[in-house]
Amino acid sequence: MKIKANNANSPIWKDVYSHSKLPQQLEPLNEIATNLWWVWNHEGAKLFGKIDKQLWKSTEGNPVQLLQSLSHKRMEEILADKELMAEIQKVYADFKAYINVKPDKTQPSVAYFSMEYGLTNVLKIYSGGLGVLAGDYLKEASDSNIDLCAVGFLYRYGYFTQTLSMDGQQIANYEPQNFNALPLTQVLQSNGEPMVLEVPYPGRTVYVHIWKVSVGRVPLYLMDTDIPQNSEWDRSITHQLYGGDWENRMKQEYLLGIGGIMMLNKLGIKKQIYHCNEGHAALINAQRLVDYIQNDGLSFNQALEVVRASALYTVHTPVPAGHDYFDEGLFGRYMGEFPGKLGISWQDFIDMGRENPGSNEKFSMSVFALNTCQEANGVSWLHGKVSQRMFAPVWKGYFPDELHVGYVTNGVHMPTWAATEVKKFYADKLGTKLFEDQSNRKCWEGIQNVSDEEIWNLRMTLKNKLIDYIRVQYKDSWLKNQGDPSKVVSILEKINPNALLIGFGRRFATYKRAHLLFTDLDRLAKIVNNEKFPIQFVFTGKAHPADGGGQGLIKHIVEISRRPEFLGKIIFLENYDMRLARRLISGVDVWLNTPTRPLEASGTSGEKAEMNGVLNFSVLDGWWYEGYVEGAGWALTDKRTYENQQYQDQLDAATIYHCLETEIIPTYYAKNSKGYSPDWIQYIKNSIAKIAPDYTMKRMLDDYEDRFYHKLATRSAHISANNYEIAKQLAAWKEEVAQHWDSFQVESFTCDQDLTVNGPVVGKEYNFNLVIDRHELQGMLGAEMVVMKEDPEKHTLSPINTAQFELMKEEGSKLFFKLTTTPSEAGNHKIGFRVYPVNKELPHRMDFAYVRWIQL
Repeated sequence: MKIKANNANSPIWKDVYSHSKLPQQLEPLNEIATNLWWVWNHEGAKLFGKIDKQLWKSTEGNPVQLLQSLSHKRMEEILADKELMAEIQKVYADFKAYINVKPDKTQPSVAYFSMEYGLTNVLKIYSGGLGVLAGDYLKEASDSNIDLCAVGFLYRYGYFTQTLSMDGQQIANYEPQNFNALPLTQVLQSNGEPMVLEVPYPGRTVYVHIWKVSVGRVPLYLMDTDIPQNSEWDRSITHQLYGGDWENRMKQEYLLGIGGIMMLNKLGIKKQIYHCNEGHAALINAQRLVDYIQNDGLSFNQALEVVRASALYTVHTPVPAGHDYFDEGLFGRYMGEFPGKLGISWQDFIDMGRENPGSNEKFSMSVFALNTCQEANGVSWLHGKVSQRMFAPVWKGYFPDELHVGYVTNGVHMPTWAATEVKKFYADKLGTKLFEDQSNRKCWEGIQNVSDEEIWNLRMTLKNKLIDYIRVQYKDSWLKNQGDPSKVVSILEKINPNALLIGFGRRFATYKRAHLLFTDLDRLAKIVNNEKFPIQFVFTGKAHPADGGGQGLIKHIVEISRRPEFLGKIIFLENYDMRLARRLISGVDVWLNTPTRPLEASGTSGEKAEMNGVLNFSVLDGWWYEGYVEGAGWALTDKRTYENQQYQDQLDAATIYHCLETEIIPTYYAKNSKGYSPDWIQYIKNSIAKIAPDYTMKRMLDDYEDRFYHKLATRSAHISANNYEIAKQLAAWKEEVAQHWDSFQVESFTCDQDLTVNGPVVGKEYNFNLVIDRHELQGMLGAEMVVMKEDPEKHTLSPINTAQFELMKEEGSKLFFKLTTTPSEAGNHKIGFRVYPVNKELPHRMDFAYVRWIQL
């Protein structure tokens, strides 16, 4: 026989992850690394940099991966370094002193649900502003010692990493996360095996591993379906943030809501308040309803009273198209079993997600959230008003300005977003009390007494730090994707620390209008090529992979930046993440924001810049509508001149150029003999003293407690006491009113003077008398006059006032009402009269929005 020259099968590989094991003396480092306290406590982050500077850089600031990669030799060096060991012990003592503080039981406890959390660049479970806000919220809840836990997903691929092709096209790269090298821990059973949550999906069970991220004192529990027990179809549920088709989105929102509550139940966690951060989490209330019905024996209506009284919905989206809607067929495939569990019909259930019950509308997560949460809020004052108009169809008997939908203007976690140098500066110049009482304006006012030169030196330090970061981080990638090395070198050389530096960084949705600056390229070229007054623009941001318009904007800006007249003057930085954001919002001189009015719900990037003494130049929209102070930044008006958006864009662009040419650039370059502009420094001082204290996360969390959490906790406890006594009474009352609502009749309705001839006279008294026969209706009724003013151009009505009728007497089933009123405002008005049910246990009218308009 012929002997073969070789005989070998293919290699069989098994993935293993080798890592270092720390000696006992260094175990405190591991404890610190697996709690995100180090993210906003710079002594912790600085310590890891000292452990191994090169590893800290190569791991992109991931302390867990750093510790796993330490060489035995380096460990021995650390153990022998008495000074470093002493620093480890000090930081560990500070960490333990912080962590060991017990939650403040005087504040309501909260379960917080969000699709994404931006906590650190090394944990890729966020995409943009919504996630970063949620992450900041957890950090402040920890600092403020709130008894809060959070629920989300541990994404295998997270949100994409962005690179640019040679022609400026965005390339989305989804890189898998190695969970074992991240600052989190897996939740285990008592036997040491991973805890497995079983979530019933239609026709199957989806198995979920649970991971815990310690955010200071706050636990964040993350669900993970990428495990062998699941099919490939279900393993992908937690693969990508906002990835896949509508069915995958349905599977994700089902898991966040249904699975999220089941997970808390399995962990034995109960809270007073359940807070939905956006409509993605609305289905938590479906599962909570099931739990009250199955475990406490409540009827559907009784359970709804209890669930509503402890639920808050925060909306971040200013247009209906931005909300999640599901086709009835798709929604039914996943939620079809729930009506049976709730004891209601499928029609009743799906109508809870429709503005017009009984129609063929898609199921809206936001409408379901509004129908199952007692309270709702927008994320700025202006967005609150926009949300009232957007949600008005849900409560047709009331006008937008009357709705209970409130607002809490977003803030940012100052210890995270203020640069390390800025925090040290504040501690030195304003005192450490500032960090404990961030919302107190008096703590910030001392900035006015700091010398101009010190502030200028701080700003130049941060600007140089940003420029160094750009040169180091982007040189290699630019050489790869920009083709001509000489151009790359030219760009790096042209980044000028003495130039006025303007930053623009955000998600590249078209309404953000990143293109606005490039409307008139000839005029822009003159501005950026003025050698006497140099100015440079830095752009960054990602577009959703499915957003062709946003990707087109990025390509357009990159193409312009490579033109000879803009080379090195317009710079685009790829892969916008929290690390780049922190550098950018502290290193530029001006933060630019140009959204289409009124589509910026809040816009927190400008608030982050604010914490660092960076000045804002923005449309009066979102938070800047409230925040703008003359002499502390610049603003484009909130008013539209043109309905045609193209014309409006041209006008706004011209306004931006004019403001740059006549205000911003001259103010920046009005420099004295010491090399800085006293006028510019005064703008910075005014900005820090008059704006920054109102936009911290501390103020935002305080607002949530004052406006919603305490209210909800108090009412929830009240209606749930004595075996849900009030909830049961209220449900029975609503059932009775609903059954007999059509039975009451207006027996008589008169005014002591004829209003049809000349109309009411200002200053003259009028008396109305109303008699209603309730017939079979047992519940009490109220009546009121509504006076509205019409805007003939916009064809809108806005209320001037409402006047309540007084119940004079009750005889059997008849109610006798009287109203005495004196008109105070002349003009064309509309007056109407409506009847509504009355019960002192209702939190607000929209909780039971039955209204009948009657005719005088």
